[in-house]
Amino acid sequence: MSIGKSPKILLVEDDPSLGMLIKDFLGMEGFNVILARDGVEGLSTFISGDFDICILDVMMPLMDGFTLARKIRKKNLDVPIIFLTAKSLKEDKLNGFDLGGDDYITKPFDEDELVRRINAILKRSFKGVEEPDRKCKLGSFEFDHANLELVHKGHVTRITKKEADVLIMLCRNKNTLVKREDILVKVWGENDYFMGRSLDVFITKLRKHLKPDPAIKIENVHGVGFILSDGKK
Repeated sequence: MSIGKSPKILLVEDDPSLGMLIKDFLGMEGFNVILARDGVEGLSTFISGDFDICILDVMMPLMDGFTLARKIRKKNLDVPIIFLTAKSLKEDKLNGFDLGGDDYITKPFDEDELVRRINAILKRSFKGVEEPDRKCKLGSFEFDHANLELVHKGHVTRITKKEADVLIMLCRNKNTLVKREDILVKVWGENDYFMGRSLDVFITKLRKHLKPDPAIKIENVHGVGFILSDGKK
């Protein structure tokens, strides 16, 4: 998002009244909101536009919000996603975070809270990890945080921004315990149970990316944090 430009939001909500209410409220708060009425329209709108954040209702006709999120993630790994739903089951929330969602808001909700959550996510997305050293050597890997790249024997793997932000924290503290709460606050903006489950998913993904070098390990110190090691001091 350019400086001085209103954040562009894709809102996908099948309830016409609620959709217009949210669109009008966010518009008054300075956001540029594009409203789609179902998942199919939402996907075509996302593909044709350049959005800073997506707000997806979960229970929709034609294509539900979780399916839409999967398709959006295939097109864009990094655009923030907020799930908006009447469902409050823990399993649904965890499913949303497993799909790469950034937040999960249960209806009915307070409009001011929605705005605060949007602003918090956008602030984290645009700011990122503000530290000068964006590259590090990890076993037989070269990790380029700025370009979201893991390079292993000439093969380049592109990872997501959140994966990169978690990995750079572990890299800078190699062979040292990094507390879960520190990662959550730095990368997700808050220490929350559901964010914590999302962190576990990202750690699993990082282990998979780093699997070609068996010397690299991310140890889980249960309930406390993680230790990254590569056999070198």
